Amino acid sequence: MSSAHEVVVEHVVSASHPAFAGHFPGAPILPGVALLSEVMEALMALALVPASARGHWDGVKFLAPVGPGALLRIMLRPRTQGFAFEVTQGTTAVVRGQWVAASEQDLAS
Repeated sequence: MSSAHEVVVEHVVSASHPAFAGHFPGAPILPGVALLSEVMEALMALALVPASARGHWDGVKFLAPVGPGALLRIMLRPRTQGFAFEVTQGTTAVVRGQWVAASEQDLAS
């Protein structure tokens, strides 16, 4: 964690991640939905949102591809109704946006 307002999690994308098998053969790239899943898993692992949380993604921009073995840095910043996030690989931003909770019950207390 870096401050009370921002939480940072590091995650290595396994070269054996099942998404790499068909996306794309010979030049594997982690699909965007898998990147968003990593963000949601970080939110739940840190107990920032419950496993039953409902919400939606807003303003998501995919900026660079992620390959096998990548070290991702997931930065989470609380917002009134959810979290802003940015995922980087080294100094390169790969995805950013927001997760917006459907209701206050979808945010951890």
